[in-house]
Amino acid sequence: MALAARLWRFLPLAHGTVRKPWLLTGVAGSWGRCCTWRLRGSEVMGNLGAFKRSLLFSALSYLGFEAYQVFSQAAVVHAIAKVFRVEEILEQADYLYESGETEKLYQLLTQYKESEDAELLWRLARASRDIAQLSGTSEEEKKLLVYEALEYAKRALEKNERSFAAHKWYAICISDVGDYEGIKAKIANAYIIKEHFEKAIELNPKDATSIHLMGIWCYTFAEMPWYQRRIAKMLFATPPSSTYEEALGYFHRAEQGKTYLKLHNKKLAAFWLMKAKDYPAHTEEDKQIQTEAAQLLTGFSDQK
Repeated sequence: MALAARLWRFLPLAHGTVRKPWLLTGVAGSWGRCCTWRLRGSEVMGNLGAFKRSLLFSALSYLGFEAYQVFSQAAVVHAIAKVFRVEEILEQADYLYESGETEKLYQLLTQYKESEDAELLWRLARASRDIAQLSGTSEEEKKLLVYEALEYAKRALEKNERSFAAHKWYAICISDVGDYEGIKAKIANAYIIKEHFEKAIELNPKDATSIHLMGIWCYTFAEMPWYQRRIAKMLFATPPSSTYEEALGYFHRAEQGKTYLKLHNKKLAAFWLMKAKDYPAHTEEDKQIQTEAAQLLTGFSDQK
């Protein structure tokens, strides 16, 4: 408004005055000039409101454009800072995970539970699940954490459907929830779990964990007791199924060794069980797998 007012003061007829000496001149030429001037002035005066509005709009448009540029530059700077901040958090989170600092990792990531970053959310799902697996976690807390982990994994998948890790952890968390929802829900979820593990492998064929977990899925349904198979057939026209041979296409850790034992290939079983026993343990679950692999190796040695 100040800019418009300043511009207006420099224009003719700014204050609505008429130069009377021009009007009193008796010279024809002067009268003609006066008439010409009066006509032009009347044209301007007749559209004075529109003219002022036009001028004001132009001034405001210019100021608005300047403001837009300022805000746009600020938004870019903020976005870049946000990206660097997220990367910093992810690096810290990965360090804590590799160090086996489960509780510190969970405390770090829960500060950002409202984030919309898929990479951060799936890590939070993993951390919630790892806390649930700790021996000091009560059954009630474990259940809450399991459902919490599923919610984080679901949000991660919604934010980025091309994230293989989001698919992987969504499948894992659905599997965990099945422990609280009965055999029917567990079997129904099996199709979803397989679908997301397969999608994770499709998006990242080199991710050994997804391949390993797909092997566990196959092994689980190859190992399914007869009564569960009967229940599955009653509930579903085509219940999930698999074979030990199919599981062999996926396994890379302890369950891989179990599968070779089932197929009576002792040499390969010993090889994979040894790998599982020596695999770095980051979580309580990893430690349980190591213990199980060591026990299987002990039993395997006794059979020689």
